[in-house]
Amino acid sequence: MRVVPERIDMTWIGTLTDEDLIAIEARLHARFSVLERREKKLHGQKYQLFRSPPDVMDAWDRWSRVNTATRGRSLNPRRPR
Repeated sequence: MRVVPERIDMTWIGTLTDEDLIAIEARLHARFSVLERREKKLHGQKYQLFRSPPDVMDAWDRWSRVNTATRGRSLNPRRPR
């Protein structure tokens, strides 16, 4: 399992194999989803991602960077059903 650095950048992403990229994308998505569900439960209809606490925004930013790279390589992230 690869360690995800504090700051995700394209240089680091470039060092990842396709398999590593998919696995890391799934881990970051799972973390973001947990935090987002917490906020949605707390705020209901008033939930807005860009008005979320810093931990949610940080999780979204990290996942979004890796997700963009995944799509850039034409890879399909795995999502549990």
